[in-house]
Amino acid sequence: MIETIIRTSFILNIIFQVLYIVGLWRIFVKCQKKSWWSIIPGYREYELARCADKEADGRVYLFVSILSLALTIVGHFVDFEHVADNGKTAAYFLIYFIALVITIIAQFVYTIRILSGVLSLFGISKKWIWYVVFVGDVSIILYIGVSKKNPKVIYIDPSQNKGAALSGYKAKSMDSGLTVNIEDRTITDFFKKKALLRDIHMNIEPGHMVLLLGGSGAGKTTFVNAVNGYEKANAEIILNGENLYKEYKKMKYKVGFVPQMDLVRGNDTVERTLYDAAKLRIPVTVSKDERNKRIWSVLQFFGLEPVKDRLCDKLSGGQRKRLSIAMEYISNPDLFILDEPDSGLDGVMARELMEGLRSIADQGKIVMVITHSPDRVIDLFDDVIVLAKDSKLTGRLTYFGPVEEAKTFFDTDLMERIVLRINRKEEGGDGRADEFIEKYAEVCNG
Repeated sequence: MIETIIRTSFILNIIFQVLYIVGLWRIFVKCQKKSWWSIIPGYREYELARCADKEADGRVYLFVSILSLALTIVGHFVDFEHVADNGKTAAYFLIYFIALVITIIAQFVYTIRILSGVLSLFGISKKWIWYVVFVGDVSIILYIGVSKKNPKVIYIDPSQNKGAALSGYKAKSMDSGLTVNIEDRTITDFFKKKALLRDIHMNIEPGHMVLLLGGSGAGKTTFVNAVNGYEKANAEIILNGENLYKEYKKMKYKVGFVPQMDLVRGNDTVERTLYDAAKLRIPVTVSKDERNKRIWSVLQFFGLEPVKDRLCDKLSGGQRKRLSIAMEYISNPDLFILDEPDSGLDGVMARELMEGLRSIADQGKIVMVITHSPDRVIDLFDDVIVLAKDSKLTGRLTYFGPVEEAKTFFDTDLMERIVLRINRKEEGGDGRADEFIEKYAEVCNG
């Protein structure tokens, strides 16, 4: 009797597995994916999650599946009774049992999350998820696969796209100013090599104030981190004739970077804040007298002398912004990069702040600014760098040059409209990034 039950259970399990594979096979065909993925346990659920735009959930499911398989193998090969000699059988078995239960629960939870996305993908009410909870996922997968329902959106792996052609251009190194030649900046994302930036080349003259423009995810922060040496790329960054990457210990004092969020301690005074910044940012070879002179000149330059004894918590928004900038400017950098320094400021205060940055550039420095409200201060900028995601979702250089020429290049009078020109259609843009990337490459090579 028991043998019959076991045999029947085994046969039913095989049938259910075959039906599940048939359903997945058909779903992958509809989603224009490789159908044979349906026969690979764990990975097939990951690919199903990608179809439903739930890749993060698919990764977790795959990891948990591998862990569950490992625990199952351990359960087959470890004889817990044999461990009884050391009197630790109960402890070992309890740990094993808890880990196994956790993986089973995690697999169930992430199965529900993935299938919830699949139901939405095929326009099926999410109420059917309760059917999955109480009955199982085989029948719903089979139904979606063999029915005439088609996905509302087909996920296309960006890596399969051709993307905009490479420019073949490289900027010549200058003895003064900034030369940027970024071949690429890559990461390994879930066993896949992914390019964050590629083919970015430019020369920026001393004394220029440069706007860095691009939509969300276009690679602005990655570009800035590559230029300032914080996250090195496959690149050559030359600042005033010296290689930033090769001479980083020396050159790091020549680059100032002000992040969007300030690092000011509220219970310190303005003067104390600048004094601490000077100790960190000015080389130890500089004398104490010279350091103090620098602190005093920066206080005066940024209009902070009247509030030098005030606690940072008591400063106005504009004063706090100026202090954040002063902390980085204390080292007298040749290249000054600022991430949204006008964030949270009204038009008048933003204008005043940007005019201060313009005066820094007029001293022969290079000032690079990221701002989401460029048109109110665009007259203060010399050049604009425009980054965009190509069809492979890689950050690319769409334009670099004078502001007025940028308006002609993109056929618009507004900088903010440029972002709409290059943003992807699903982001509310015109989806013309590849077109402008290749157009700019022709300009460089012309």
